[in-house]
Formats: sequence, structure tokens, C-alpha cells
Amino acid sequence: MSDNNDEDIQKPQDVTAQNISAKHSGKGKASSPANDAEAEDKLKVALKQKLEKLLSEHRDLDDVLERLSSDTHFDQLQRRRLKKRKLSLKDEIIRLRGRILPDIIA
Repeated sequence: MSDNNDEDIQKPQDVTAQNISAKHSGKGKASSPANDAEAEDKLKVALKQKLEKLLSEHRDLDDVLERLSSDTHFDQLQRRRLKKRKLSLKDEIIRLRGRILPDIIA
């Protein structure tokens, strides 16, 4: 389903870089703290939506693999590919959770 497409999701530093660029180029308005907060909120919403989509796909793969475990005629290569995809999804889920709730060492 998803193959690590983050093109539609801007990173916070990208938003800041765009605001700085707009301020110095004379194009657009200078960013205000309210605009930065709004952009960050939009980013978090987009990240959470993507996270939910990945979690759903991960659960679906888990269900498929569970059903296939009883089917001895199912291709082992295909089963291995599904497991690899599931692990890839888990890595992406962990990465997104880290972006949404960063580790803060106190």
C-alpha cells in the first residue's frame, strides 16, 4: 500500500525554511508564531493520519499471515514477502511515532 511516501508531509524544518525564504525573497508574508504553530498542527494531523493508515495495513497483514499459517500449500516465498512488508510497516510506524512524540530526555 504505502511505500514511505512523505512527499505530501512537510517536515517542521522544511516549513521554517520556507518561511525564512519567503521573508528574505520578498515573496509572501513573513511568518508569525501563529502561522508556525498552525503549520506544525497541520503536520501532526497529517502524520497521525498516515500512522493510522500504516497501523491498519499492519493489522491486515497480521490477519492474512495468521490465516495463511494453517495453509500448507501457500507459497513460502510469498509468506516471507508478507512478513518482510509487515516488518517494514512496523519500522515506519515507529519512525512516525517518534516524529509525533519525540523522545525528550529530561
